[in-house]
Amino acid sequence: MNMMRGAQAYARVGVESGVMSASPHQLIVMLFDGAQASIRAAKMHMEDGNISAKGQAISKALNIVNNGLAAALDHERGGELSERLGSLYDYIARLLLRANLRNDQAALDEAARLLEDIGSAWREIAPQVDGS
Repeated sequence: MNMMRGAQAYARVGVESGVMSASPHQLIVMLFDGAQASIRAAKMHMEDGNISAKGQAISKALNIVNNGLAAALDHERGGELSERLGSLYDYIARLLLRANLRNDQAALDEAARLLEDIGSAWREIAPQVDGS
């Protein structure tokens, strides 16, 4: 058990170090990755019938979408794109809530697919953002 706590502490330090040294673009990529990991965990817990762990994983994904991705939108400079992404993040949040309330695996899958589509597009612009 002590070994497990040590590994978790090491992982936390690694994540914190990664966050502190990441560019703003990389931080958004980390949010997409974290949301996807939480959705995968929720799906696994849903399949296993572990309702509590499923709820925690979905709550973490919701937090990332609402307080990470949506909160990072710059509505002043982002214009229509920012508005559309905000609406899409709202839709993803509703999918996650539905998945949690109804054990709806299809809603989890759709949320994951949408986040993957947006995340892939975000990753593709990395050289342009980081290189300028």
